[in-house]
Amino acid sequence: AGVVLGPVTAAYVSLTESAEDEFEISFVCHRPDDLDILQEETEFSKKELQFLYRAFKNECPSGVVTEDVFKLIYSQFFPQGDSSIYAHYLFKAFDTNRNGCLSFKEFVAGLSLILRGSIYDWLNWAFNFYDLDKDGFITREEMMKIMKSIYNLMGYVEHVENLFQKMDRNHDGLITIEEFMESCQKVDLYNLLFFIKMQNIIIKD
Repeated sequence: AGVVLGPVTAAYVSLTESAEDEFEISFVCHRPDDLDILQEETEFSKKELQFLYRAFKNECPSGVVTEDVFKLIYSQFFPQGDSSIYAHYLFKAFDTNRNGCLSFKEFVAGLSLILRGSIYDWLNWAFNFYDLDKDGFITREEMMKIMKSIYNLMGYVEHVENLFQKMDRNHDGLITIEEFMESCQKVDLYNLLFFIKMQNIIIKD
């Protein structure tokens, strides 16, 4: 089964749909790394990468995406909610070299992991997404911040405290990556479905 994080696919869908508006940003143009290398490093075919790059350039003519542009793309995909906070967290997760802008390589690497990666890859990415200060733990405050951003984006959030307590197996107020992985794979069906609903994950057989 492939696992897809729903809100994250907004960036993918937005870039792969035709768009009339182009976002101008004041960076010199960047060309993508050799597509053969990107094909080896991701789960996309060369044809898919070529298509993604054309769509990426259509939205971002300079070849890089700033956080403001990323937020603007998200706001167009979720016009009924406030996507800015979630987009901020997601941008930080994609911006692996922490230089304040996304290259095509960073973008497709993130998409490949989320859309085509294994369940372990996705859970590891999700843990790091929640771990906002990157100290190796998820605090209650961090979970609340992410859940609130999803609420603002999608319009729902509930039972966060209950979910946190179930994941925090030793009740020390912190969720380790081991607890996160174990909880996601061993919770009962009701809570697993609830967790999936909150993340807006689509599971395809």
